[in-house]
Amino acid sequence: MAFDPKYIRNFSIVAHIDHGKSTLADQLLLQSGAITQREFREQLLDDMDLERERGITIKARAVAINYTLDGQVYELNLIDTPGHVDFHYEVSRSLAACEGAILLVDSTQGVQAQTVANAYLAIGNDLAIVPVLNKIDMQASRPEEIKEEIMTTLGIDPSEVLAVSAKSGLGVPDLFRAIIERVPPPAGDPDKPLRAMIFDSKFDDYQGVVVYVRVVDGTLKVGQKIRLMAGGTDFEVVSLGRFRPREVACDELGVGQVGYVSANIKKLSDVRIGDTITQVPGGATEALEGYEEPVQVVFCGLFPASHNQFDDLRTALQKLALNDSSFTFEPETSDALGFGFRCGFLGMLHMEIIQQRLERESNLMLVQTAPNVTYEILNRKGEILHISNPTRIPDPGDIEEFREPIAKVNFILPTENIGAIMQLCEDRRGTYIKTEYLSTTRAILTYQLPLAEMIYDLYDKLKSATRGYGTMDYELQGFRADDLCRLDILVAGQKVDALSIVVHRDHADRRGRKLVKKLKGEIDRHQFEVPIQAAIGSRVIARETIQALRKNVTAKCYGGDVSRKRKLLEKQKEGKKRMKQVGNVEISQEAFLSVLDDSDD
Repeated sequence: MAFDPKYIRNFSIVAHIDHGKSTLADQLLLQSGAITQREFREQLLDDMDLERERGITIKARAVAINYTLDGQVYELNLIDTPGHVDFHYEVSRSLAACEGAILLVDSTQGVQAQTVANAYLAIGNDLAIVPVLNKIDMQASRPEEIKEEIMTTLGIDPSEVLAVSAKSGLGVPDLFRAIIERVPPPAGDPDKPLRAMIFDSKFDDYQGVVVYVRVVDGTLKVGQKIRLMAGGTDFEVVSLGRFRPREVACDELGVGQVGYVSANIKKLSDVRIGDTITQVPGGATEALEGYEEPVQVVFCGLFPASHNQFDDLRTALQKLALNDSSFTFEPETSDALGFGFRCGFLGMLHMEIIQQRLERESNLMLVQTAPNVTYEILNRKGEILHISNPTRIPDPGDIEEFREPIAKVNFILPTENIGAIMQLCEDRRGTYIKTEYLSTTRAILTYQLPLAEMIYDLYDKLKSATRGYGTMDYELQGFRADDLCRLDILVAGQKVDALSIVVHRDHADRRGRKLVKKLKGEIDRHQFEVPIQAAIGSRVIARETIQALRKNVTAKCYGGDVSRKRKLLEKQKEGKKRMKQVGNVEISQEAFLSVLDDSDD
């Protein structure tokens, strides 16, 4: 039985990382009776091992709860979202399935970078904002000061801000009332042809592809013939269900309701996130507006450690891409590493999470190459090339303009650390834009930075410089031409394509010298001498040599003529020469990642 749409509220919780989204979601489940005190545990919705280990939300999770206010039962569909900048796309997808958003701010830390980014994302989607201060029962709480910050940065009236403690449940009943009163019911017509938006999906070994939907118009029923509008493929609904928070089967989903659909979808390629489901026959002719395609900013090669796992890696990537449509992959070959895939990610944490999920969920051993960004090259013929792999960069003589991606970065930090962060940005070829003061102790510093200079360790350096109080958020602004070049690494005279990087020409000599020194420490000694060289084109700019492991072949020669020892040494030298021709230099995973580390230690 479908619920009357005017008693349904769809809302999301958005906030900066660690501001208590998942704890508040748990408390809403507890106080609505969806779970018992015995079932209540921290981060109930974060059911992935990696989420529980790291204490962060990686996947957005939907759950339907019933709440009675003034004698009327309301159905509240809550979507708990991630807070880290890399999972911004998960947040944008979730907001498209909602009419309102709880904007959660930590009353001890105040407005942070992702608070601002997610608030503007919610406002851009025309959502009703319910501002909430969390952790008000803590001694360090500064509610009045933080309300002023919210008004300064987001223009939200301090009188609208609610105060709660997600840990103890203080103020949660008032929050339920505010959600019901301020968030509008879903707009949709139950009499129109079915239109349901796919906002997520997963692969089940028994059911095939299971899609998570939000019904916009019409009704979705078990046994109904449905069509996925993007691919034009038809299926029959086998089962429907809601998340309460565990999966509970139901017969139909009405306007505004959120749930899952199983329809014997066998092929991973049939499902696209943002697609519209309609009925057959008499279905809708116009699809719902889907999502913007996510823009991958970090690329790296993933190769199986043993060559016979290539097919396993492809299957694992296909399954993972269904559950996380924000990363891309395509086959590539490397002279050094064999067959593998070039993968695109939304950021460094996203890349790390995907690699760990592949290794854990699919039992794979992977070798990962150094991450890099996408460059734009204007060649002499006037063509624009997009290059995500440094080995595909054309010869310098064919390049008219070498452009790199530029990001606008907002740092929210204590005022005493402004100088240190400005120096950090200047060292990374940043362009200063402005400084705004949130209060006497905190400010927003805005810079334009090359994306390649910030993806690896800028976040860590920011945390170190501000003793953990600084946060950052960035958005891509396009490409800018600069004096860039490709730096190649040669190991034992062979170019190792997986170690090639793009650097600014002014920094190339310094990076080259530092890199060969680092690689000398990372690559093990072999039975023969291994030279490591850094080169730009045909010009070698730095060299280090790993000395050969040497057995003392003259140990048994006691006395006698020196020619006896010389003969043994010459024989050893010949053997090493032969070994050098056929020997392979083993390069460790740490060596591939050391190309990123630009620190001086």
